[in-house]
Amino acid sequence: MNRKSLSQYLAEQMHAGAVTIELKQLIEQVAGACMSISALVAKGAVANVLGSAGTENVQGETQKNLDVISNDLLIRATEWSGLLAALVSEEMDEPYQIPDGYPKGKLLLLFDPLDGSSNIDVNVSIGTIFSVLECPKGVKTPDAAAFLQPGSRQLAAGFVVYGPSTLMVLTVGRGAVGFTLDRDAGAFVLTEESVAIPADTSEFAINASNMRNWGPAVKRYIDECLAGKTGVRERDFNMRWVASMVADVYRTLSRGGIFMYPKDSKHKEGRLRIMYEANPMAFIVEQAGGMATDGHTRILDIQPTGLHQRVGVILGSKNEVERVTAYHAS
Repeated sequence: MNRKSLSQYLAEQMHAGAVTIELKQLIEQVAGACMSISALVAKGAVANVLGSAGTENVQGETQKNLDVISNDLLIRATEWSGLLAALVSEEMDEPYQIPDGYPKGKLLLLFDPLDGSSNIDVNVSIGTIFSVLECPKGVKTPDAAAFLQPGSRQLAAGFVVYGPSTLMVLTVGRGAVGFTLDRDAGAFVLTEESVAIPADTSEFAINASNMRNWGPAVKRYIDECLAGKTGVRERDFNMRWVASMVADVYRTLSRGGIFMYPKDSKHKEGRLRIMYEANPMAFIVEQAGGMATDGHTRILDIQPTGLHQRVGVILGSKNEVERVTAYHAS
């Protein structure tokens, strides 16, 4: 079968006026870096990339070797191109400025280079999440404030899952589409022209070890799911939890479900980062027909106040997210 490549898809979106040539080229460069990361993940211990790097990121989390390598690959793939005004990563304290000698562009790139990295050494799916914003007009050297834009202003967002096959889900604001890496061709090819998340579900994903810390709304919802056919929901639910957001969200997009990492008494502001995880995933989920809130507010409407700000996340099938959000309101 002659499948459409990522570049062909983006060219069509460019001709339709949905993306600029600069955005097209940047997404292609990010995809190229993700192909390199995929190759390293596939080699694992053979490439000597497993284990701890012996350092901590800005959140105080121990970095894995692949965290550091992936971060560097994404920087090196994009810094030289003249497309970026600056970039920022979950693994860096401050925005990365384009080095002198390289031209500067008008786009801002945000990424989590290796989501779910605690799963690296046990051979469970991990991934990369990215988001693109436009640099505010008149800003020559973007500081943190330049990046602090609501998720509704994203030009594009995507994530890549490094699993049995390497998959990319992408949105440029015209629905969500899915690609699979064809290693022989050395390209991502279109394998799902319209990612559409079912409105209803019988599956939920949450870290049950935090149960003692949940608020009443989350506990009520999960208790109802666990009650199954004998409870008010009158049907059985399954629980799934990979502890890798890219894997859990991809499953949710593929067959419906609700993914929850809510605020609780331990994680008072939430656990996931709004800039690198919540915003891009919320953009994709909404474009696939789903919904994403922090329990009270649409995630894409939240005004960020810090580069590494955390937020509660409840996303997935529309009717289920609406139910949990209503429980918070009551």
